[in-house]
Amino acid sequence: METKAHHVLIGAFTLAVAVLAMLFALWAAKTVSDRQWDEYEVVFTEAVTGLTRGGVVQYNGIAVGDVTELKLDAADPSKVVARIRVGAGTPVKTDTTAKLAFVGLTGLVQIQLSGGSPQSPMLKDAREGEDGLPRIAAQESAFAKLLNSSEDITTTASDVLIRINRMLNDETVENVSKTMANLEQVTGTLAAERGEIAQLLRDARSSAERLDRVLATAESTMGGLDRSVAALDKDLPQILTKLDRTLTEFEALSGNANALVAENRGAVQQFSRDGLTQVGPTLAELRSVLRQLNRAAAKIEERPSSLVLGSSTPEEFTP
Repeated sequence: METKAHHVLIGAFTLAVAVLAMLFALWAAKTVSDRQWDEYEVVFTEAVTGLTRGGVVQYNGIAVGDVTELKLDAADPSKVVARIRVGAGTPVKTDTTAKLAFVGLTGLVQIQLSGGSPQSPMLKDAREGEDGLPRIAAQESAFAKLLNSSEDITTTASDVLIRINRMLNDETVENVSKTMANLEQVTGTLAAERGEIAQLLRDARSSAERLDRVLATAESTMGGLDRSVAALDKDLPQILTKLDRTLTEFEALSGNANALVAENRGAVQQFSRDGLTQVGPTLAELRSVLRQLNRAAAKIEERPSSLVLGSSTPEEFTP
């Protein structure tokens, strides 16, 4: 009887745990279902390989929802419509954009939302129809851009290889070989003349030093010239003032002289007529007087005593 009682208790306990677990699952499902979501449609114009239902939807790197449905656009089969849901209150604006983003190297793809300016209205308020969902235009992903440009890259690489092949023909290789030989010869010549080159460099260094000294001297001279010019600029107004005053006085003197000549014009004319005729004889007499004075001075220099004793001198006795 005791064994049967234990089995009944264990069975009752197990049944109670199962019921509680079922109730908890129903509560959790109800909680999830009661959560509010905002639904949107993202329209892709490229293949969405790697994107599946339940895929992650991120907004600026933060997970905000998931993908609930993938389908082709009935009006345009080249487009793929992904139905997504994001948490209520997620600020999806009318200028918000979407694109595919790869998750590492796993091959999985997620939808990345970005953009949305603060002044833009909410996208959920701009429904396309009575039962329609707001649509987000998807941008081309980086991988799609790479695939689209791969043909151009291949063409460009092919052109580059063709050009390289044309450039590296036999004639070009031969010219390059000659150039290398000439370069080697030039290098050998420079190595042989390294002594003269070193001397040339030393001479150039010495010339540069002399040029520096000359430039320093020229700079000092220019400094002195600048100071002289500055001093001249300082004294020039005074000099000009004095010169102007002198010219004014000279002009006044000239006016006085003209007035004096005008007042004594008669006397000047009489002097020119009568006085100048007597200048010649007067000068002749003056020259005669000067010759006599010279002879007298010579005699006095020879015999100074004659100035006191007179011209007579006693004659010496000759036995």
